[in-house]
Amino acid sequence: MRIRRLPALLVLAVMLAASPASAAGANGPSRATGGGSFLFLGATPNIPMQFSFSAVARADGSASGSFHHFYVSDGFTYEFWGTVTCVTVATVDAENRRAWVGGVLTKVSSTDPEVGLFAGDEAWFRVLDSTAGDRSTAMGFVGFESSAEYCEIQIWPDDNARTHPVTEGQIKVAV
Repeated sequence: MRIRRLPALLVLAVMLAASPASAAGANGPSRATGGGSFLFLGATPNIPMQFSFSAVARADGSASGSFHHFYVSDGFTYEFWGTVTCVTVATVDAENRRAWVGGVLTKVSSTDPEVGLFAGDEAWFRVLDSTAGDRSTAMGFVGFESSAEYCEIQIWPDDNARTHPVTEGQIKVAV
């Protein structure tokens, strides 16, 4: 049984809410890592997606890491590998941490002849590390000028819209 310390949590929540999202925490690099599967909802049928990523944001604004997504849709396979060029992390409250990860595709493999994505193209996604259940978006390729813009703007729709529940594995975000 967990004892809740409401006054201490309220103070912590206020302090965290006042802290802006940053590329690196005060005590060193910020990190976002994860791997497993999430269920892309909204497609018919829903699409299981495999993912893995490791992203580090340093105090000097640089970032490093890699990412990988794989899924099958309409009989075609899609697989994307990339190098992290930006990551921004934010602590929403004591139980929820968010990360925006962007980078450059290093390899694209697909049986879809019209995939239209290539090594060198930019890609991005966002993740939620939450005690209520981790979540991820599918990889995005349009709508922003660059991965850097995606990480900088930090869009997060209400109610975790367009994020999907991790069904196997986990996500960890550390500020």
